Amino acid sequence: MNTVVTMTYELRDSEGNVLEASADPVSYLHGGYDNIFPRVEEELHGKSVGDVVEITLEPADAFGDYDEELVQIEPVSAFPSKDIKVGMQFEGEDETGEVILYTITNIEDGKAVVDGNHPWAGERVLFKATVTAVRSASKEEVEHEHVHGAGGHHH
Repeated sequence: MNTVVTMTYELRDSEGNVLEASADPVSYLHGGYDNIFPRVEEELHGKSVGDVVEITLEPADAFGDYDEELVQIEPVSAFPSKDIKVGMQFEGEDETGEVILYTITNIEDGKAVVDGNHPWAGERVLFKATVTAVRSASKEEVEHEHVHGAGGHHH
C-alpha cells in the first residue's frame, strides 16, 4: 500500500492487435487511488521488480460497456467551428455534470454523429505489464493521490 509502481505495459484487443504500449516506463500510486484499473492493481499487489502480470479484462473491468445513449446526432451548425472533421474530439457534460469526451464518427447531410464512448468501450482487452521499479510513496504523493515527478503527475 502507498507505493509507487513503475512498469512498462502493453494493451491488446481480443484479436491480439496492440492498442497501446508504453514507450517509456509509467508510474502509478498503488493503494486504491483509482490510478489504474482495479483488477490490474489487484494483480500487481505484492509484485516485485521483474515480475510480469498478464490479465484479460472484461469491458466492465476496463473501458466499460458500449452505451448507445452516448451516441448522438447533432446539426453541424451546433459546432463552434464549421471546419469539423471525423475523428475530432470535444468535451461535453452529461446530466450529472460529469465531463465526457466525444468523438465525431460521421458527418453527412449537415449532421454529425458524436460518440461519448471510449474508443475501446465494449472490448475485452489483454493487459500485460512488467514491473520495473517499486518504491514507497512520498507524503505529498499520498496526500495528492497520484505520483509526482518522472512518469507521474507534474503540477
